[in-house]
Formats: sequence, C-alpha cells, structure tokens
Amino acid sequence: MKKTINIAVVGLGQIGVYLYNEINNKKKEIEKKTGKKIKIVAISAKNKDKKRKYKIDKKIFYINPLNIFKEKKVDILIEAIGLSDGISKKIIEQALKNKIHVITPNKALISKHGDKLGRLAEKNKVNLEFEASVAGGIPIIRTIKEGLATNKITKVYGILNGTCNYIMTEMEKTKDTFKNVLKKAQNLGYAEPSNPKLDLNGYDALSKIKILSSLAFNKKISGSKCLMEGIENIDYSDIKIANQLNYRIKLLGITEIINNKIFERVHPCLVRKDSYIGNVNGVMNAVILNGFPIGESVLQGEGAGPGPTSSALMSDLLSILRGNIKYPFGISQYKRGKPKIFNKNLSSNSLYFRLEVKDKPGVLSSITKLFANYKISIERLIQIPNDKKKTASIVIITHNANEANSLNCLSILKKKKDIIKKPVLIRLFN
Repeated sequence: MKKTINIAVVGLGQIGVYLYNEINNKKKEIEKKTGKKIKIVAISAKNKDKKRKYKIDKKIFYINPLNIFKEKKVDILIEAIGLSDGISKKIIEQALKNKIHVITPNKALISKHGDKLGRLAEKNKVNLEFEASVAGGIPIIRTIKEGLATNKITKVYGILNGTCNYIMTEMEKTKDTFKNVLKKAQNLGYAEPSNPKLDLNGYDALSKIKILSSLAFNKKISGSKCLMEGIENIDYSDIKIANQLNYRIKLLGITEIINNKIFERVHPCLVRKDSYIGNVNGVMNAVILNGFPIGESVLQGEGAGPGPTSSALMSDLLSILRGNIKYPFGISQYKRGKPKIFNKNLSSNSLYFRLEVKDKPGVLSSITKLFANYKISIERLIQIPNDKKKTASIVIITHNANEANSLNCLSILKKKKDIIKKPVLIRLFN
C-alpha cells in the first residue's frame, strides 16, 4: 500500500461528521501507528450548508457521491448514510468494483446485502469492514473473526439496542410510563426524534443478530423470517411485577445452534435480577458468547452514539492501513454454507402472561382451562384485584411451553370478552 492514503467520507450526519473530525485531528497518531499518511479528499451529504457540530471543508464537498470516483483517486470509502438500499448500496458496490476498501457502520445494509457485498470485496481483493454495525464501540465482530477464530461458538446473546435498554432501565427507576420515558430518550438523543420505530420494534437488534449469527457460525446471512418482538407493549406494571418476582425485563437478541440449525430471535425477556445480563443498564450494550474451548466470554460497553461508533470505525480504518486483505466474514464467501433454520414453532420457554380481566366468577377458571387445552402448565398464578374498577390483573408464570401452543392460546385470549386489555406475553430467558 502506498504511503499517502486518500479517504472519502459519504454521509455527514451525527456519526459521519464526528468521524470526519476525528480523522482530521488524529492524522499524526494514525501515521505513528500505521506508517501511513492519510488525507480526506472528498466528502458528501445531501446538504452542503447544513449546520453541523464540526466545520467541514466545502472545497471537497460533493452533492452526488458517485461523482467522487470520476474526479478523485480514492483508496478508502467510509459510508455513513445508513440506508439498507438506494445510494448506500450503490456507492459501496461502486467502490468495491473500483477496488476501493470500504468501511461502514450500516447494519441494515450488511444484514440485507452483506453476502453479495462480501463476494464483491473478495473478488476485487479489497476489505469490507463493518465493526461499527453491531454494538457501537464494543469490538465484537473482530473478537469473533480474529480473537475467537478457532473456537466453536454455539450461542451468542445480549443487549444490542441501547435505546430499548435505556427505556426499560428508566421506567424501572422513575416508575414513569413508556410514552414519557421515550420522550426523554428522544430529548437526550438516545432515540430518533421523528421515527424511533426500528429501535423499539426489535428490527435494529435483529439486523445485528443476523450479522453476529453469520460470523459466529460461518454461514451466509439468514433471510428467514425470525421471531421479532419489540418493547412497545411493555407497561410499567409489567416491570413492577417482574421486580417483585426477582426479574428484570430486557430486550435480548439471541442466536444459537439447536440440532445443527440456527435459531435467531429478538424479544423482551424476563431475566433474573442477580444475573450478569440483568445488571446491564442504561444505554449500555453487552454481548455474551458461549464457545469451546473458551467457555463464556462477555463484552460490554456503549453501543450507540457518535463516540463509540467512531471508535469502531477508526479501528477498521487502522486495520486497513496496516495492509492486510481479510475476508469480510472471517472465511471465504465460497466456504460459508447456507444456514439451516430452526423452526421457531418447535421452541419452548417458560412464559409470563399478564391479563387484565373483569373481576367476576368463572373468569379465572375459563383462563386456566384454556391453558390446559393448549398443554401449558401453570407454575405460579397471582391475582391482583382492583375493587374500585371491578377488574383484576392476573399474572401467570408457566413451566416450559411450546411456542406454537403459546401463541395460539394468546390469540384466543385476545378475543375473550372478559379480558379488557390486550394480553401481555413475555418469555423467560433460559
């Protein structure tokens, strides 16, 4: 690799502009560590004159990023637009075809098109690096690809969305409603101000689980429809009851091998208060890997925001500057098998149900009878009456129950006239 490396940064939102500033401020440090001089020769975003946290050089600004390759000699492209398709995909494909190394924090794009982009990178003998796409500043991708390269990993799970973890923690701490805590998260910049849906519904965490799954098990990215639930239906009363039962509620991303098949899912879990994962709070992320011979490995840190994300992007930059061409997913694209997917309906879990009902004779017996019909065994039942409203909260903790039976039972419960609010189902973490 030549002595001076030309870089283009496309996308100057919170992360892109922070990284742009970091690169400019740390040129000497980067040269000391890699022996390479670096120069940002092009930047691009939708709006040249938008007010940004850090000053940009407008002389190297491009409205259309695709023009950069026609006018500048670029060695490394950093894509920070964040779309799963469109210009994000186009600019990365163009760069790889032009034998330009690519760095991106874009989990939506990698989880959707990572296999195709990985093939392009491998064919053109350039790097495609995406450390920042999962868990911000936690070096989980490099840990799996390099640090644990010879381990047989059987399970990866953790808290992969700082927004959801902050909301759950804050609701427990302040006893406030989901709606109010979400507003607070938006004001603090932890949640998207206009549309936080992709964080809250589990989609963001599932994109990350698909990437981790592919890396951990040396398979192509799963295109299957996975079990995905978010935290939008969690009420403070669930947090309060969970607390009384010695649990906390966490949104977990989980991928594991069951009978040589991959089972990927994202959903809220009741986790024990004395467990490690039960004490990861606020905007923190944590990833736990089970493997052989390493046993259990834990990585924890800030999972979002310009600082942690930029730290991971800089790590990718230095890796490229040191000169090694690496397989994007740890092994050659041609050795990554097609994943066999575990049927989620065959899974089983202990479950937490909360039902708000009319407090009248026969209601409880009809519910327990329904559970018996679906072969769901009740371990614990708590009834909390509200005499003023003539209603009651019924909380049921079950023994291990089949997923398909549980969901069928839930759909019947939703139709019952004596159940006055949408029932809540949360799985216990095994």
